[in-house]
Amino acid sequence: MAGQNSFLHVARPLGPAAVGSQPTTAPLNVLIQPQALLSILDHSLRRNADQERVIGTLLGGRSEDGSEVEIRNCYAVGHSETVEQVEVDMDYHKNMLALHLKANPREILIGWYATSNELNTFSALIQNFYSSQGDGTFPHPAVHLTVSTTPGRDIEARTYISAPVGVTPERASDSCLFIPVPHEIKYGDAEKSGLELISGAKDREDRTAGVVTDIEALERAIEEVLRLLDRVSNYVTSVLDEEAPPSNALGQFLLNALALAPKVDPADIERDFNNHIQDVLVVSYLSNTIRTQIDLSNRLATAALTTGAADGLGSSGGGGGEGGQKGGREQRGGKGRGGQQREPRESRDN
Repeated sequence: MAGQNSFLHVARPLGPAAVGSQPTTAPLNVLIQPQALLSILDHSLRRNADQERVIGTLLGGRSEDGSEVEIRNCYAVGHSETVEQVEVDMDYHKNMLALHLKANPREILIGWYATSNELNTFSALIQNFYSSQGDGTFPHPAVHLTVSTTPGRDIEARTYISAPVGVTPERASDSCLFIPVPHEIKYGDAEKSGLELISGAKDREDRTAGVVTDIEALERAIEEVLRLLDRVSNYVTSVLDEEAPPSNALGQFLLNALALAPKVDPADIERDFNNHIQDVLVVSYLSNTIRTQIDLSNRLATAALTTGAADGLGSSGGGGGEGGQKGGREQRGGKGRGGQQREPRESRDN
């Protein structure tokens, strides 16, 4: 190839086409989500000491015409590899694939990955299995993702599709042509913040990074924007002073970016910002007031229930005392009347 970033685009390998049908010639573009790469790196760190590489299955989505593939998820597949043969746990792969498709019906089988840039006969054998009919990605080509995990070197990812090679039928299962295709690591704002937080721990001895607050994150974002503006300003100044070669593509990109900026007076922006801050403070004050009111109401209700229960117990105790006193008086009176004895009288006949 002429350059490192140049690729050869060919028609995707399909099965026997019907008469009169036209195969697609759209190039394949692969989008990789960061969580898939992190899972692959974690699998590589947990491999056995005698394993040179580990493999796994890639899951994701595909566009309607098959020209764009997005790798969203992956899982490890056990295998053992020697100089003479390779063994892959296909039963585990099929069971895990069925479970993943039940949990995520929108995802499909995309291909497989390996933590080595080497492409050999065993790679072709595994590639043909993932591209086969039934359990494979047929009629779409399987994507092979290689991730270099050599210690002390930068992580390098490459993506391939395969095409059949004109060999004998005996060698067809372990022979194919790997064709590199362009790829892109796609991430959003939340994932970018997480990756920046993780990368901040590489310069520390304990390899830890604390979670920043919202104010600190805003401060870092503003500092990054100012740094990028200074960089662009220095580049433009260098081009105007004929110290750096101009670039039409970069100039067009900067022009499009500046065209998106709203044409608003800075005084209006400052006024709107201050109004927004005041609105935020008012909402915060009202929410705190409502929270305090709810807390006070709960405490008053609890106090009322406690006081009412105590009054009820006191009234019941007082009534019992009065009854006891009356009973005591009656008992004392009875004892007095019962204690008097009358002398017997003699009969009149005597």
